[in-house]
Amino acid sequence: MTVTIWHNPKCATSRKVLGIIRAAGIEPKVVDYVKTPPSAADIKAALKAMAMPPRDLLRRRGTPYDALGLDDRKITDTALIAAMHAHPILIERPVVLSPKGVRLCRPPERAREIL
Repeated sequence: MTVTIWHNPKCATSRKVLGIIRAAGIEPKVVDYVKTPPSAADIKAALKAMAMPPRDLLRRRGTPYDALGLDDRKITDTALIAAMHAHPILIERPVVLSPKGVRLCRPPERAREIL
């Protein structure tokens, strides 16, 4: 099974999810999404797989969310996805992708649903 984690090694939750995946006997493809941002198409596909609107994947704390005015409800989904691609720190983490589904793993135990 190929499992990918959009990971930020500075994030305790992301590190915990990585540990859960490895404890399940899976060595995932680890993508440091801040250094290697997912494409807008990849973000859109992940959102679709999670049945999640872009706003629900936005991270506010420690990001340019406020400076970019992303709280404006007139901003389109396409523009929000473009902002996440341009500023990947805006993507809430960790996101885990597997053949069994895609999850934003908050809380970390959500990773088990797709392993």
